[in-house]
Amino acid sequence: MNLRVAVLLFYIFQCIHGQPDNLGFISIDCGMAANFTYQDPVTNIQYVSDYGFIAPGENHNISSDYMKPSLAKGYFSLRFFPHGVRNCYTMRSLVMGNRYLVRASFYYGNYDGLNKPPVFDLYLGTNYWHEVNFGDSRSVNWMDIIVVSPADYLQVCLVNKGSGTPFISGLDLRPLETTLYPAVNASQSLALINSNRFHLGPTGNSIIRYPSDPHDRIWSTYDAIPNSTVISTTAVIQNNLSGIYDVPSSVMQNAATVINSSRIDFSWDPSDPSADVSSKYFFVFYFAELQNVPSNAVRQFDIIINNKTQNTELCRPMFLFVNYLSSIVHGMSNYNVSLVSAKSATLPPILNAMEIYLVKPITEVATDLGDAKAMMAIQETFGVIKNWMGDPCTPKAFIWRGLKCSYPAGDPSNITALNLSSFQLVGAISTNFGDLKALQYLDLSRNNLSGPIPDFLGQISSLILLDLSSNNLSGPIPDSLLQKSRNGSLSLRVGDNANICGNSTACISGQKKVNGTLLAEIIIPILATIALFIILFLLLRQVLKRKAKKRATHHEDESVLLENREFSYRELKHITDNFSQEIGKGGFGPVFLGYLENGNSVAVKVRSESSSQGGREFLAEAQHLTRIHHKNLVSLVGYCQDRNHLALVYEYMPEGDLQDKLRGCSSHPFKYAFLYRRIEILRHLD
Repeated sequence: MNLRVAVLLFYIFQCIHGQPDNLGFISIDCGMAANFTYQDPVTNIQYVSDYGFIAPGENHNISSDYMKPSLAKGYFSLRFFPHGVRNCYTMRSLVMGNRYLVRASFYYGNYDGLNKPPVFDLYLGTNYWHEVNFGDSRSVNWMDIIVVSPADYLQVCLVNKGSGTPFISGLDLRPLETTLYPAVNASQSLALINSNRFHLGPTGNSIIRYPSDPHDRIWSTYDAIPNSTVISTTAVIQNNLSGIYDVPSSVMQNAATVINSSRIDFSWDPSDPSADVSSKYFFVFYFAELQNVPSNAVRQFDIIINNKTQNTELCRPMFLFVNYLSSIVHGMSNYNVSLVSAKSATLPPILNAMEIYLVKPITEVATDLGDAKAMMAIQETFGVIKNWMGDPCTPKAFIWRGLKCSYPAGDPSNITALNLSSFQLVGAISTNFGDLKALQYLDLSRNNLSGPIPDFLGQISSLILLDLSSNNLSGPIPDSLLQKSRNGSLSLRVGDNANICGNSTACISGQKKVNGTLLAEIIIPILATIALFIILFLLLRQVLKRKAKKRATHHEDESVLLENREFSYRELKHITDNFSQEIGKGGFGPVFLGYLENGNSVAVKVRSESSSQGGREFLAEAQHLTRIHHKNLVSLVGYCQDRNHLALVYEYMPEGDLQDKLRGCSSHPFKYAFLYRRIEILRHLD
């Protein structure tokens, strides 16, 4: 299939499939063939192909040696990216400013036969998410991140850093209520690395997720608390009114506690090579009383991390209600966690669940949203591939080919230049170029663009260069562009577009001539037949014959004029700026300075009402000028014979006439007496 056609079909499918389902979930099996779907037998979540979320990459099954019945279907295949440094998925139809949980899943499974898992980077939009690394070929790796969406779409990008080919098995997006995880905001997100979301239930590697957790968080068993025991209940555990974490009841129905001790102690190792002293971790501890303890029994405790108490008030679990404590702790290589009973407590501490997130500051400011959407639309319109994925300007290392951007400190970047010359663009000029409000340079030359030059290009106030040369554009150049070109605020290039005309008036005149020619081709044969009979009749009358001859001669004389351009009086007013600059005067009338649509200057000689010359003298003069051509004589550019308005349009010679040159001085540097002397010379030559 033609690559451009394939890209077009991709964007069509993106409109159809690149959307959330009825739950607001986006669930992608990245290795599945296009148009296939399936329902996960455990969660009943519907999974779709990634066709419509990303264009590049190739699908591949994992090695058969790594397929086993316990492996989820989503890990049987994957998409890998042998080309390009950055490849991005785009998930659309989101709500800007809402919170979302995004999950990326990876299972290498020796799909390439190299038995060497790659190492690559993962980005969420413009910001670094985490490195993807594997202990071995059989390791399943998944990462969650909770983020505030800065636009109505989110992009997940895989970046090749030279340590193997990036790949991905699955991608999930889950909407969250705006009240959940208030620590997440526009300046920071929370990343879950190494599956650090735990419930303290019975051992056995039991997993709790959707539908038990309506947000499809994955809770695994934590069994690393020494000398602990588990207490359980089948009763429903409710969240309190604030419910800022909305923990599922099934997660809270088990708790770890200790017997004959007043404290729970355990250690946690981030096992994260990227963590250092500048890193921060966000801990959330959950606890609920599962037993209806006697009224005189007291369970109260502190939570201490690395010898620092995290709570300001004692933790007091409520019966069948969720309580929590959240805290941010600076990065360390190891964390010692202790839940220590208060002196007044009669019962040991308990812990039902916990989450540990890496705090990810949002440091990279994305491209201006209007610019980014405009460029994405331009990409879809023309099917541009190259490296046009992810954010157009940011990070700078991945800027789209052909773009230049400004990077104001702390503010979104703007696109200031687009060099799309020889990008194989086909079709009409996209209206989305008009949405790039800071654009200064736009080069669309050497493509196959067609149709008219749109007027909106003249409305881009910052534009100082527009190159549309070597395309197949047609029609008039908008007045807004011509005006900017004349006053020097815009460098306009439109060469090598065969069907472009100067302005709307010139196009109308040209169209009239084309229509007249077509009409003549139809009518002339008919008239010729009729004329034959008329001529036979006219031969009998000598007087009529002489008149016919005179008319024929007059027509021939006028035909000479048609070799030059015919201007309307309205055009003359336009090119002379309403006859504003008079540069000479003679017996025929005044001479005005004007500019054609291509920027060439001309002298416009207009017959005045007091002139003794009439239409016949005007015609004779014009005929003389069109017959003689010499390198030392100015050329006739065109003429005007519009009702009572008569005018001649000459080349403009700003250095004066020959007589002035011979005398060596002139009080009128723009004198045009040479025009009349030239006519006299021509008459003598004639």
